[in-house]
Amino acid sequence: MLAVIDYGVFLGLVGAHTILAAIMTRFFRLRLDTQAGWVGYSLGLSPILLFISTLGVTGGLGLGPNLGSPLVVFAVLIGLPVALGMTIDLLYVAQPEDVELPQR
Repeated sequence: MLAVIDYGVFLGLVGAHTILAAIMTRFFRLRLDTQAGWVGYSLGLSPILLFISTLGVTGGLGLGPNLGSPLVVFAVLIGLPVALGMTIDLLYVAQPEDVELPQR
């Protein structure tokens, strides 16, 4: 029973991280006035926030399964959601040029 809960928390954390990475990528694409600056911010700041979240949930609360290696945890809980989040934003959301932003 505990293993089912651990894997449920794990899948929920991967899903939450993917949504968070997509939202952060979208925010950087809309707010930055550069051609590729959003890529640097998305690849630089998103993993930091996801790392803090991973430490809080899997370390502090002790939830999630034992994946065997810190590298696997980093790849699955940080790398995969960043890649999926950026892909979702790039392929399935309207381009920033098509979005109306309020005037300052």
